[in-house]
Amino acid sequence: MKNEFSKKRLKIVSLVIITLILVLSSFCTLQTEISNLFYSNVNKEVGLKISQSNESNNVIELYAGGTPVGVKISTNGVLVVGYSDIADNNKNVESPGKESGIQLGDILLEVDSQKIENSKDLSKKINSLKKDKIEILINRNGTEIKKVVNLFKSENNIYKLGLWVRDSTAGVGTLTFYHKDTNTYGALGHPITDNETEKILSVKNGELIESSIISVKKGQRGTPGELKGVFVNTDSPFGNVVANTQCGIFGNIIDNNSVINSNNLYKVGYKDEVKLGKAQIISTIDENGPKFYDIEIVKIINQTSSSSKSMVIKVTDQNLLEKTGGIVQGMSGSPIIQNNKIIGAITHVLVNKPDTGYGIYIEWMLQDANIIK
Repeated sequence: MKNEFSKKRLKIVSLVIITLILVLSSFCTLQTEISNLFYSNVNKEVGLKISQSNESNNVIELYAGGTPVGVKISTNGVLVVGYSDIADNNKNVESPGKESGIQLGDILLEVDSQKIENSKDLSKKINSLKKDKIEILINRNGTEIKKVVNLFKSENNIYKLGLWVRDSTAGVGTLTFYHKDTNTYGALGHPITDNETEKILSVKNGELIESSIISVKKGQRGTPGELKGVFVNTDSPFGNVVANTQCGIFGNIIDNNSVINSNNLYKVGYKDEVKLGKAQIISTIDENGPKFYDIEIVKIINQTSSSSKSMVIKVTDQNLLEKTGGIVQGMSGSPIIQNNKIIGAITHVLVNKPDTGYGIYIEWMLQDANIIK
């Protein structure tokens, strides 16, 4: 009887053990499957994040400039830069243009619906109409408005508006970068403005012309210095000018052989990569071509929108200080290099501290050049 009971007990214990083994085996299999699914999802999520990060930080490479460029631009319409009284029988009549409400800085676009090409064309049109009253379409700070002007005939029987106008300008600056993939360049780092009205000139067309630096006027406290240059090969421009913005001038290069050099290809350093401390600029101050000069970034300005004053820099290179006093007119656009990346360009000098000035983030220039969005 006892033996029979023992056999039954052993049989029950065996069944329990077998059941436990089966349950544990199923649990381990399920746990393995759950673990694989978990790690698989984590890997997919991490991979997706890395992919998105790479896409938003595309590597852009630019050929750094530092070479002088001659710039010639013609404006859309003509820019009003002054008023002129009109002489009549030994007396002066106040400017009819001023009387009609035309302001300094206004851009005259049309006369009686006829497009104004330049200053000579404006004079020709108002006299060919043979009318005492004309309608002028103007652009004032981006808004188009119309003004009716009562013309006045001068002593020599010529209709006059009594306005001084400008339709073109020219000067020397510095090339900042060239982007081979889009055949786009950027220069100056600040807009070309009219000296008298400080208005940004609206570009109808323009040219980049090879330029050579012939002398330097050294900057002193209270008196900005200047690079004096001359245009070379004026009949063969190597680029055009299609935009003049708050962040510089932009266009395309016709012949890129003069701007491509494997030694001056740099990755872009975005504004959050700019650090206080040592950096260099590339600039041309004599016939020896572009050279590196030491500077220090002493202040970084946090910006969420474009400005030509993004950082404060100080020239520390003794050779540059001896020759120019620091930053001078014509150096605008000289690229700034830090940690082997192009991070910006020189834009302004402090008149009372010629060794100190402003620079613009390269990011703002790339946006206006439509290289980045």
